[in-house]
Amino acid sequence: MKRSTRGCGCAIAVVLLIGLAAGAVAWKFDLVNWWRAQRVPKPTGELQVHVLDVGPGEGDSILIISPTGKSVLIDAGDAGKGKVILDALKRYKIEQLDYFIATHPHPDHIGGADEVLNGIKVTRIVDNSVDLSTPAPSPTPTPKKGAKPAPTPRPAKNKIKSINAFFDEYKDAVSKSGAQFYERVEAGKKYDLGGGVIVTVLAPSEPLFTKDHMKAGGNDINANSIVLRLDYGDFSMLFMGDAEVQTETRLLSVGLNVKADVIKVGHHGSKYASSENFLKRVQPAAAIISDGEWNRYGHPAQSVLDRLKAMNAKLYRTDLQGEITLTTNGKRDSAKFYEIKTAKEAKEDIWTGREGFKDDSSRSGFIAYGDFGPPPKPKSGNPKPRK
Repeated sequence: MKRSTRGCGCAIAVVLLIGLAAGAVAWKFDLVNWWRAQRVPKPTGELQVHVLDVGPGEGDSILIISPTGKSVLIDAGDAGKGKVILDALKRYKIEQLDYFIATHPHPDHIGGADEVLNGIKVTRIVDNSVDLSTPAPSPTPTPKKGAKPAPTPRPAKNKIKSINAFFDEYKDAVSKSGAQFYERVEAGKKYDLGGGVIVTVLAPSEPLFTKDHMKAGGNDINANSIVLRLDYGDFSMLFMGDAEVQTETRLLSVGLNVKADVIKVGHHGSKYASSENFLKRVQPAAAIISDGEWNRYGHPAQSVLDRLKAMNAKLYRTDLQGEITLTTNGKRDSAKFYEIKTAKEAKEDIWTGREGFKDDSSRSGFIAYGDFGPPPKPKSGNPKPRK
C-alpha cells in the first residue's frame, strides 16, 4: 500500500520558513555572539591593564596582568624607552613576561623592545612577521686575473644607522632572548592567560595590506597591525595597535564581534583610523589614547575626538594624564565592574586635538615613524586650526 505524500510539500515549506525566521532573529539580536559569550570562563579575581606613559614622543606599551599573575606586554615604545618599561615591570612585580606581542614594525612600538628583551625573561614572542630587516651588503666582486685588487675602503666615521636599524636591533634581541617560542600571529588564535582571561587575535589576516590598498590614506605597515580582543567575564576590551580604516573595514566585513566596553584607540587617535562605522559597532563606554605630547602627526585628530564625544565615551589620554590603569573584576552586575585611574590630572582640555606637521601616510612617502624633540611651535598671530 502506498503512503499518502499529500501535505509533505507544505510541511517542508513550513520547516524552511521557521528556519529562515530563526536565522533572521539570531542575526538581528546577535544571538551567535551571545552564545559565544556564554562560553567565556567565569572571572576569578582582578584583571589589570596598564597603558604605560612612554612619552613625550609617540609610542605604545601596554601591560596586562591576569588574576593568576600571567603577564602580557604589548609593544615597547620608542628607542630609549626600555628603561621606563622595565621600571614599570619591576613596579608591578613582573619578574618574567609570559608574552611579548609586537603589533607591527615601527620604532614607536618596538624601538625599545631590544632593551626590554635584554632586561627580562620572556616565554613567548609574537609578531606579525612583516620583515623590515636592512638588506645585506652586496659582495665585493672578484677582480679579473692580473687586475689590481680594489683598495680596502676606510671605515666611515660616525656611521649613520639605516632607517630600519630599529628592526635589526629588535630581531637580534629576539634571537638572543632565550624565549621558548617565537611565532607569527594567526587571526582567530586564542591565548589563555588564566583566571578566565582570554585574548583573541582579530587581525591581521591574509592577504596583508600593501601600499596599493592605502590610496585613500593611511599606512600599510600600520594597517597590518596585530589587533587583539580581551574577554574577562562580562568585560571586554579592544587593543587596536596602529590599525587603519582599511583594517577596521575588513574586521567588519567578516562579521567579527568588535563590541567592547573599552577600546585602546587605533593609531594614537590618527585621522586615518577610528571610523564612524567602526566605532558604532564597538560602542565603547571608554576610550584610551596612547600618544605623545611631542608627536608631529596631529595625534589625536580632532575628528576622532569628535566622534568619540558624540558616542558619549569617556576619554583618557597618556599625553595629558600619564599612565592609565584599568582594573576589573569581570562582573557587570557588581558595584565596581571596572575602574580607570590616571597618573595625573589633565591640565588641558582632553577633547582638543593636536595640530599635525607631518603626514604618516604611505601616499606621502612615509617610511618609518620617529619623533625627535618637540614639534615646532605655531607662529604667533597666525595659528593653524586643529584638524
